[in-house]
Amino acid sequence: MDAEGLALLLPPVTLAALVDSWLREDCPGLNYAALVSGAGPSQAALWAKSPGVLAGQPFFDAIFTQLNCQVSWFLPEGSKLVPVARVAEVRGPAHCLLLGERVALNTLARCSGIASAAAAAVEAARGAGWTGHVAGTRKTTPGFRLVEKYGLLVGGAASHRYDLGGLVMVKDNHVVAAGGVEKAVRAARQAADFTLKVEVECSSLQEAVQAAEAGADLVLLDNFKPELHPTATVLKAQFPSVAVEASGGITLDNLPQFCGPHIDVISMGMLTQAAPALDFSLKLFAKEVAPVPKIH
Repeated sequence: MDAEGLALLLPPVTLAALVDSWLREDCPGLNYAALVSGAGPSQAALWAKSPGVLAGQPFFDAIFTQLNCQVSWFLPEGSKLVPVARVAEVRGPAHCLLLGERVALNTLARCSGIASAAAAAVEAARGAGWTGHVAGTRKTTPGFRLVEKYGLLVGGAASHRYDLGGLVMVKDNHVVAAGGVEKAVRAARQAADFTLKVEVECSSLQEAVQAAEAGADLVLLDNFKPELHPTATVLKAQFPSVAVEASGGITLDNLPQFCGPHIDVISMGMLTQAAPALDFSLKLFAKEVAPVPKIH
């Protein structure tokens, strides 16, 4: 999927509302620093100071559009960053540039960090000869999910279900509440109707077979370490149309151990929970050429 085209996935009204909430959070009252900077026309260079994948341009743009500033990008979304790289230039009233600076940098840094982790995971999977889906999870930051799910897509990973309405996921607690795997899957199947798939988290081969027999579309093998591939092999032999997802404790280092011919999806919570943010800075400049910042 073309990274530049992914911006079309972001509803403009939702994007504007998110940006508005972020800016209100950072400056809910008087902005005393605006008296220092003034309202004169100014310009600033956006620098990338760490390697990774550039992601988050639509959010960065929306923040500064809200503040009557204009952004000119020198690198496209999804670019591999080699520091120090001049990524963009922002022009507008000085106090507006500085009002959006931290919000825009935070968003870009987090989104790019997730995209970078996703790209590394996909590369590791492909390097192991596996062609399935590397996916994120619903382990996202409250209020920031749209950015994090978007970052996964820019990095080449699957976002998994966006919310509870995207897939009927029957977890271990649902099974306990329903009184067993078969009852849980039957209820989920009825709720899903023909529009949604049903996925069931299973703790054993027996549960996986029960889930598949009851009509599950996907089976989640969570925290299966030595038994993962033998379980998936047996399950696929009986139910070749049932997709198998592996999850639990998967990192960039051990990812190849989970890649196998009977695994269709590998989901990784660390892509959104533990991805380090990339380092960006926004520097105002008065001269024609923006000075290159130093990396500390």
